[in-house]
Amino acid sequence: MKRILTWLFWAPLAIVLIVVAVANRHWVTFSLDPLSSSDPVLAVELPMFVLLFAAILAGLMIGGAASWINQGKWRRAAREGLSEAAHWRREAARSHPEPDRGEDSLRLPSPGAR
Repeated sequence: MKRILTWLFWAPLAIVLIVVAVANRHWVTFSLDPLSSSDPVLAVELPMFVLLFAAILAGLMIGGAASWINQGKWRRAAREGLSEAAHWRREAARSHPEPDRGEDSLRLPSPGAR
């Protein structure tokens, strides 16, 4: 069942990506020089779909980093909660030690010892 759901998600996505790549295969100039459009200093020529996919990947990475940074307070609270729980477990073990049962308590009683 999981394999079918995986294929139902990834197959259409792959088809869409292939269609976008084929439809946008013409070469474009990507320039980072806003002052000179005729002879840019920083310019690269590459297929349009590469720019599209790079922009999508950059957006995913920036969004993931922003989410990770924003959730820092929740991760810190979880760490503090785990630390506090471990502290109280140690405190409970120190104040209520288990009685020493020895090795005899691990043995099963004999059938006639009731």
